[in-house]
Amino acid sequence: MTARAVLVIRRDNIGDLVCTTPLLAALRRQLPQARIAALVTRYNAAVLAGNPDVDAVYSYTKGKHRAPGESVFALYTDRLRTILALRRQRFDWVLLPGGAQPSALRFASWIGGRRLLVRGGEDDGAGPHEVEQTCHLLVRMGLRYETPAVRVMPNAAELAAIDALLAGALPQRPRRLVGLHISARKPSQRWPVERFTTTMRRLRQSEDVAFMLLWAPGSADNPQHPGDDDKAAAILAAAAGIPVVPVVTARLEQLVAAVARCDAFICGDGGAMHLAAGLGKPTVALFGQSGPERWRPWGVPQVVLQEPSRDVGDIDADEAVAAFLRLPVAAAPNR
Repeated sequence: MTARAVLVIRRDNIGDLVCTTPLLAALRRQLPQARIAALVTRYNAAVLAGNPDVDAVYSYTKGKHRAPGESVFALYTDRLRTILALRRQRFDWVLLPGGAQPSALRFASWIGGRRLLVRGGEDDGAGPHEVEQTCHLLVRMGLRYETPAVRVMPNAAELAAIDALLAGALPQRPRRLVGLHISARKPSQRWPVERFTTTMRRLRQSEDVAFMLLWAPGSADNPQHPGDDDKAAAILAAAAGIPVVPVVTARLEQLVAAVARCDAFICGDGGAMHLAAGLGKPTVALFGQSGPERWRPWGVPQVVLQEPSRDVGDIDADEAVAAFLRLPVAAAPNR
């Protein structure tokens, strides 16, 4: 069947959508004349901003991500408009690389399309990684199986803002600017303050490095959007004398730009780790409960650390330093 229009629905977290970008790249490469669209959430839409493999990105807002003062009626009215706009496009293929999630299936049913393809058990054999299993949908479309690199595009205006911040904070550029992302949703993925500060001090003894400290804003006890302002303040206080550029990332676009300006990255398993992979950054990935076989950074130099306890807090700073020193000094494509 000729594919003139393809819709990919991915309503999951940031990392899930980053791991879907290889599928989009392969679709663009093998179906150069097709219209390729994506339906995502407002929460993760910035992952696809500027991506040349997608002709259009449609987004909607989940109820739990509703902004203060945003009416439920307006939210669902906007969602209905989006569904109707997509329905009019009469897609040849609607792909659900996140599997048979009830909400995704409902969207697919409302939008219609000639063929619906849902990731399932037959895709597991492609390999253990999320990218491998997602890209196996290509085979079921009658296309060639391939697993390109993950890809994220920083925004030019956001990059300029980060550049201005770095110019003011670091008059002399170090050999490597190391990104440290300290936020994580799950407690088992949160590295303690003293591990970050010890790692910073020991790396400063070994190399000409400076650091960019990245975190989500807010208080840790916020039930909807917990943040790490207190943790960041503690790290900065303990890191006195070390060149550190603090960047609180209130928006995903800002986080992408900040990571783009780093030369290497140290972080827990999560969305920021996958963004770093999408920007080509060598990474030390600290894993807790998640399985590295499925969720490790895709397509970049990496060292994955995980303890038998599956608790990031049990990873020692010396392990992280040794892992970082094994990373290659890569070219910085996003400088």
